[in-house]
Parts: sequence; structure tokens; C-alpha cells
Amino acid sequence: MTPLGRLAPTPSGLLHLGNARSFLLAWLWARGNVLLRIEDIDKPRCKPEFTNAAIEDLNWLALVKTGVTPESSQSTRTDLYRKHLKLLAQQGRAYPCSCTRRDIEEASSAPHGDEGPIYPGTCRGKWRDAAHAKAETGREPAWRFLWEEPPVAFHDEVAGDVTVDPSTLGDFVLWRRDDLPSYQLAVALDDALQGVTQVLRGRDLLLSTARQMAIQRALGLPSPAAWAHVPFIQEATGRRMAKRDGDLSLKALREQGVDARRVTGVLAWSAGLIGKPESATVNELVGEFNLRKLSREDFVLRDNHLGWLLHGSAM
Repeated sequence: MTPLGRLAPTPSGLLHLGNARSFLLAWLWARGNVLLRIEDIDKPRCKPEFTNAAIEDLNWLALVKTGVTPESSQSTRTDLYRKHLKLLAQQGRAYPCSCTRRDIEEASSAPHGDEGPIYPGTCRGKWRDAAHAKAETGREPAWRFLWEEPPVAFHDEVAGDVTVDPSTLGDFVLWRRDDLPSYQLAVALDDALQGVTQVLRGRDLLLSTARQMAIQRALGLPSPAAWAHVPFIQEATGRRMAKRDGDLSLKALREQGVDARRVTGVLAWSAGLIGKPESATVNELVGEFNLRKLSREDFVLRDNHLGWLLHGSAM
């Protein structure tokens, strides 16, 4: 079976070099057999101008050749996500939750996890349905996944064997109080229903894999067969690169006239695929890709690296 990967930008800001490296590695791992998915369910934060910029960036790097279609955007599939939320509720695997963030933070039994305070299960079995929760509290409830199954285990090509006990993450949100699906629900459904077989993304989402596999398992849907959660690019200060770093956005690099082949070359070098920074197209890099070559450590982007990228200066 031909592997299918995916490139899934979130248009809440301009893409940066860290995003580009993950997308490049995902494309190389799947040898270009990737689908484009715009993860724009967070409507208050996602903007059309960022979607347009992301498409231009990915075209510039030769990672996609098409624009956005209605099928590309998560925001067009809200009804699909709502349908599966109802299925989970009917199975007793989803329940309404009226707790505020402050309620959770103030709970004495709420230690912190990768997404903040771990939910202590306050609303498990408390409400008959969402209408009951709203009538009693005056607040529109969120919906949470009731997670009591055995630990989720999977192999990650970078992190190795991973086992996650549900009690260490708690019941997570499936549907937000502002009537939007959560990232976990949308991505779990899309990966399963779009036939994605392998996922490469940043290491910050490693534990999200367990959540998404749990949703897929509860709905009887397949999970991707292969996972790789890769390290970040950091600034010289040690801070993870973020979308607020406008000077290093792909749009800014494009507008400065930087050669896209320099970008893909320096990113491949930073990931450990080639021995030195040199201009390279994505097609030239396919033969160099091997998961065993990938660095397991974050890469620090220093001034001399930027000098080579921007001006061809000696390293």
C-alpha cells in the first residue's frame, strides 16, 4: 500500500522555518504522497490571509502544487465532527462539562499535563445532557471524552515505544463551549476518514497521538500506522520558533528574494539529512531521507546559519 502523509498548516499566523522543516520532512517521508489539510477550526484565530500565505509558502517550497479546495479545510466539516460527537455521546464516551478553566485550576487534584491542568473528572455522570448542564449553571457546556480504557501504546520513529496511561492526561475536550470542535476530535476523524497512514509533526504533539488514537478506537476507526514526532528549531536564545517571529516567516523570506532551494537545503541539514547546508530541491532530497538520520535534538538556528540562508555567507 502506498503511504499517505499530510501537510496540515494552522492559519493562525504566518508559517516559519520550524513549520517548514516539519512539512519538508513529512513530504520526504511520504515521497511527496501527501494531502493538504487546512486546520482552521479555531475560527476566532484563523484568518483567510494566513491560509493564502501558507499556500503560497508551500507552493514556493514545491511541497504542494494546488490551492485550497472546500475539501481541504476543516472549517467545512463541522457537521461531520458533530455527527461523530453524537455517536460518542450515545456510547457513553462523551459527556457535557460545565467547568470553567478556573474551576479546573483550583481543583486540588488537578496536576498539570502537556495541555495545562489535568481535568479531575468533576462532571463525569453529573448531567443528564447538555441542556441539563446549561439549565443548572447558565453556561453552555463543553463536551469531554470519557477516557477509561487501557493505556494507549504506539511506536514513534523518533521517540521510540510510547505508552500513555489515560489517568495521566485526564478526560480531554472534544467540543468547545463556543460550539467548535476541538483539535483532538477533528484531527482524529480526518486522519482516519481521509486514509492517512503516517503522521510526521512536532514533538509537542506526541501525547496528542494517544488522545487521537483513543477517539479512533472508540469509534471503530483506523489509526495511522506510523508516527514520527520531530524536534524543533530554536532561536539562539533557546526559545522555540513561533508564528510571532515575523522576520523569519516564510512570507518574509520569500519577499526578500531568498531562494527556496536554500531554505529546503538548510532545513534538511538542520535535521541531519545532509552533511552541510547547500541548496537542494525537495526532489533532490528524497534520496537522502532516512528516519534513522534524523537528529533527536532541537536545532539552534544561529546568526551564521541565517547569514548563509539569507546571503550565502560562509558558515
